[in-house]
Amino acid sequence: MATWNLTDTTHHLFICNGGRCMRKQGEEVTQAIRDEIAREGLDPLIHTTRTRCNGRCDDACVVIQYPQGIWYRAMTPEAGRRLVRDIAAGHARPVPGRITYTYREGFQPEVHTLPGTYKTAPVKGS
Repeated sequence: MATWNLTDTTHHLFICNGGRCMRKQGEEVTQAIRDEIAREGLDPLIHTTRTRCNGRCDDACVVIQYPQGIWYRAMTPEAGRRLVRDIAAGHARPVPGRITYTYREGFQPEVHTLPGTYKTAPVKGS
């Protein structure tokens, strides 16, 4: 098993490879993300881990971005490549429209506002 030097790592992407996600292009999403990381030379900055089921099967294929705590739904190979490019460019909220949860003093769901769009739900107590 390889031991990774994570001292320069700024993002960790968990890519669901559970049953339903695999039926929704989980393998292709995994390879697209890893290929884009290699193509952009971002191996020191972005680490990936294949996971088993993350418990959001209706959102397949799920990708989770840490330390930001962003959970993405319905990821495709192209959306995975875009996620990597957006991380490289320093975008704070990459891949809009696919975010299901973000971490802000606890996990907050994204609220569906118009077809194909999402906006951040108000933080409890605001």
